[in-house]
Amino acid sequence: MRRGALADLLPRGSADDAEPALPAPEPLITEFAFVLPRGYVDGSGAVHRDGVMRLATARDELIPLRDDRVRENSAYLTVVLLARVVTRIGTVTDIHAGVIENLFAADLAFLQDLYRRVNTEGHTRAAVTCPACEHRFAIDVSGGRLGE
Repeated sequence: MRRGALADLLPRGSADDAEPALPAPEPLITEFAFVLPRGYVDGSGAVHRDGVMRLATARDELIPLRDDRVRENSAYLTVVLLARVVTRIGTVTDIHAGVIENLFAADLAFLQDLYRRVNTEGHTRAAVTCPACEHRFAIDVSGGRLGE
């Protein structure tokens, strides 16, 4: 039998001709909503808790290294980096180092953890264990309220 003769014997359009269906790729999520534990207090005293953080790019991680504030104090890297990737806190859309500097420590720690999760693990879920019954489950640490 000549090469390809088997294909000539099969009827056109049969299931054997069909390409195997590939699963649809998951969409890339680039923005993550969050709710701050305490909230950012703006100049007028309004508290802003909900916000959005986007995925970091290589540029986001490189540019702060040239910042004089970071060169003088390496701990300031967190402030400059978060100011680049947090796009909104409440109604505040002009997020800059001054906004991040004025967050409560709990909120800064929360955003640092969220940054690490979304940029290294790709999600905002964490595995936890109930201290009472030792049941293991996943929670979304981005700050959604119960029932959402």
